[in-house]
Amino acid sequence: MSQAADHDGVTLHASCVALGPSGLLITGASGSGKSSLALMLMAYGARLVADDATLVQCSKGALWASCPETIRGRIEARGIGILAADPQERARLVAAVDLDRTESERLPPERSITIAGHDIPLILNVPGLSFAAGLIQYLKGQSFKETRIS
Repeated sequence: MSQAADHDGVTLHASCVALGPSGLLITGASGSGKSSLALMLMAYGARLVADDATLVQCSKGALWASCPETIRGRIEARGIGILAADPQERARLVAAVDLDRTESERLPPERSITIAGHDIPLILNVPGLSFAAGLIQYLKGQSFKETRIS
């Protein structure tokens, strides 16, 4: 995952979608399917935060994702072009997906990734049609936990 630091946080070569306040960072090499996965998640009800470049900032002990203004509300659909999307301004990152590594375990161990000094859960790529649906349910579960805590 490439990143560039600036005074306001770190910009990652990653996409991000959100379901409610819960954000999912999608990482992987160029051409790995970050935008395609984001589009599938959006079809299930997630909202686009950022495509291809995600700004991550720390605030109040959490990681927050947003989009550089120059690309806000735009997502690439391979073979179609750049599409408009109603973006969510920012989301609290609750997990990251690594499309470069494939999950081999049926019930995988808990993994994490450190971004800007904060650990968040890491989910490895699972080829197949149910992966996007599983990620949506994961985000719903995170939103449910937040509602019960507050």
